[in-house]
Amino acid sequence: MAFVITSPCKTEKAGECVEVCPVDCIEEGKDMFYIDPDICIDCGACEAVCPVEAIYMEDEVPEKESEYVSLNRVFFENR
Repeated sequence: MAFVITSPCKTEKAGECVEVCPVDCIEEGKDMFYIDPDICIDCGACEAVCPVEAIYMEDEVPEKESEYVSLNRVFFENR
């Protein structure tokens, strides 16, 4: 289970999460940041510093944000 970045990042895209990630699993996309589910170690450092509360554990993503689970995976599959 990995963390997932959701829609509030699209309007903020602050980047504090990238700075605190100990395994460098967060990458910048065109509109927002994404977390590589194969590298994420579930430490929660990114979630704690997100200024817009856009980061959730995959199984805790709100239903209205559920599309971001697959968008996150697709971002890394297409790399």
